Amino acid sequence: MNGSKSPEKRTGASRVADYLRDIPRSGIRDFFDIVSTRKDVISLGIGEPDFPTPWRIREAAIYALDRGATAYTSNRGLLKLRQGIRDYVDRVFGVRYDPETEILVTVGVSEALDLAVRAVVSPGDEVLYHEPCYVSYRPTILFAHGVPVPAVTRAENGFRLTADMLEPLVTKRTKALLLNFPTNPTGATLGREELEGLARFACRHDLTVITDEIYSELTYEGEALSIAAFPGMRERTIFLHGLSKGWAMTGFRIGYACAPAELSEAMMKIHQYTMLCAPTLSQEAAAEALRDDRDTVEMRRAYEQRRNYICSALNEIGLPCHKPRGAFYVFPRVGDLGLTSRDFALRLLDEYNVACVPGTAFGACGEGFLRCSYATDLEEIKEAMARLAVFVKRLR
Repeated sequence: MNGSKSPEKRTGASRVADYLRDIPRSGIRDFFDIVSTRKDVISLGIGEPDFPTPWRIREAAIYALDRGATAYTSNRGLLKLRQGIRDYVDRVFGVRYDPETEILVTVGVSEALDLAVRAVVSPGDEVLYHEPCYVSYRPTILFAHGVPVPAVTRAENGFRLTADMLEPLVTKRTKALLLNFPTNPTGATLGREELEGLARFACRHDLTVITDEIYSELTYEGEALSIAAFPGMRERTIFLHGLSKGWAMTGFRIGYACAPAELSEAMMKIHQYTMLCAPTLSQEAAAEALRDDRDTVEMRRAYEQRRNYICSALNEIGLPCHKPRGAFYVFPRVGDLGLTSRDFALRLLDEYNVACVPGTAFGACGEGFLRCSYATDLEEIKEAMARLAVFVKRLR
């Protein structure tokens, strides 16, 4: 006995890392835990294509399994897939990467984002991003012990982002800028002039840019542009993309990151110790997917038809809704009806069996809005809008 005090016994909560305690569960998944307990719900919630993965892609996975392609691949991924990524990104976005040193295949774009942030951000570094945004951006920055600095975008200008909005947020600790256009949850896109302004901003402040292009194939008006293609940007940009949305391959979990060799190597170091490689069968399917984008074009036409209908219906109901130029979401304003976004969504679910996501899931500035996905059958969307109209009429 040395007379020293025994340490206090840790509780379950005290065994959790300090930085994790204040990070909430995903506002999407938290809400859909409630949805999962209900029957006969029309879901305008989860951002997942309602189309099956095209047969030729599924067949590639089946054939790969049949021939025994079940071993690990290179940490960077199958070379033929990386070559396909090189050709696709060059053709569609006008940026060319070396498949040997500048392309990394990941487990979805979610892993690619995590790797990019961790490769760039040191503790205390600030990362600029725009809200409303996908639910994982802020937590991913916090997981890297960075400081999230949001720029609030507004419905009045179509939720677009400009350099002028970012300038007041820059400090000596600002390290990176995170972009996602077309945007989840608003469907906002950026034009050439806005991207040029952001490119000059990034160069002026010597920032690394992480651009999440997962919805690029679902651009309805204008070009599918990436900031990586603008002057001075290739050497400072990490280009993230994947096949979940455009090719309806969510469950395959295939994403990729393209970046200058030094940044790509840093990301690969983390990847090789955590994931090792993306699933082999999924990589085989992705290599087939990138040979042709006709399936993506057909899906985009269907989404555009649904977008046109749901925007018109929401505005007619009296829920102001800007017309998104990309992705498969609308973000109508519901804040004038006397309920919080969460209460509105819960009552719509409870009383009318229609599931949407409260705008606050995508940042505090999402209060007063609702995210509705139109990645569901048009007839179901019509029925959901009919029920929503009755609900809104009752509230008024």
